[in-house]
Amino acid sequence: MNTKYKDIIKEILLLSGVEVNGPNPWDIVVSNEGFYKRVFTQGELGLGEAYMDGWWESEKVDEFICRVLSAGADEKVKRKFSILARLLVAGIFNLQSSRRAFIIGEKHYDLGNRLFRSMLDKRMNYSCAYWKNDESLDDAQENKLELICHKLYLKPGMRVLDIGCGWGAFGKYAAEKFGVETLGVTVSKEQVELGQKLCAGLPVRFSLMDYRDLKEKFDRIVSVGMFEHVGYKNYRTFFEVAKSCMEKDGIFLLHTIGNMASVRTTNLWTQKYIFPNGMIPSVAQIGKGIEKLFVLEDWHNFGTDYDKTLMAWYANFVANWDSVKKGYSERFFRMWKFFLLSSAGSFRALTKSQLWQVVLSERGVRGGYLAIR
Repeated sequence: MNTKYKDIIKEILLLSGVEVNGPNPWDIVVSNEGFYKRVFTQGELGLGEAYMDGWWESEKVDEFICRVLSAGADEKVKRKFSILARLLVAGIFNLQSSRRAFIIGEKHYDLGNRLFRSMLDKRMNYSCAYWKNDESLDDAQENKLELICHKLYLKPGMRVLDIGCGWGAFGKYAAEKFGVETLGVTVSKEQVELGQKLCAGLPVRFSLMDYRDLKEKFDRIVSVGMFEHVGYKNYRTFFEVAKSCMEKDGIFLLHTIGNMASVRTTNLWTQKYIFPNGMIPSVAQIGKGIEKLFVLEDWHNFGTDYDKTLMAWYANFVANWDSVKKGYSERFFRMWKFFLLSSAGSFRALTKSQLWQVVLSERGVRGGYLAIR
């Protein structure tokens, strides 16, 4: 039976230009024969868990994933009934309800500030950077913050809402460079604690809260890398809340990973180990969410920059692992490596993952909106 699974998986991989024990850096080395059945019956969940367990290796995991996704090989693997049942449950129930809003904070963003500080840029941006040339990660992240501030037409004295503020990278930059006041909301206790320290002395507030509880009005709204946690059942609610919090002549910038197709579930390995209850939106889903609420001013796609960002995070993570590994297991190390490298491969494949910055207004920007790049 294992021979059958082996033959099928090897044939599927060959369609991607990947060989088992082949000479190329994107080829894989399998050390446990159970790998083939695990991947055939469990798909991406089995592939990721097998890597965590040391059942296979590749010199270039990122390129391996890119080739598999580019060839559509992932769609040729069957899933057993228990896996399909989990996908069905995720598609039926509201896994991102207000009652469950803090799960992502506890399971992911509260993993430890020292882990994220060792991996991210000096301002601790945990979202795609904007690479213009061959800058450092620090410079590319500042490019992104500068781009957002200009797209929002920020002016001194404005009040800005940051939905999913992380450790306050945007709020700190906008306060320092553009003289605005910000309120950052997050569901992570660790982010609030460190963010307050990093932004001490600046007009940057933090609040541990679900976005659905927001009541204040703001001149500008920004949400960077948070919409991936909202869920398709809540897209409309999210945009309704944003509209209710925005002044009539306000501007809202949404920075999010985007999906080529409208889905109601997510990658099961990522769901289980990295971003519980996560979901990547499509153009159609965002369009339906903003219909009759907002004017679409600009839609900017720079998904290829996420590949470079993730590889920079991976380099930092591996280089600094010895200084942060206390309290984390070797399996966690392999899990995090697979997360960063497989994500980079997904963006490199182009047709699977994108990165969008969407600019919205309630009634149109007077005189017209000038798209900024």
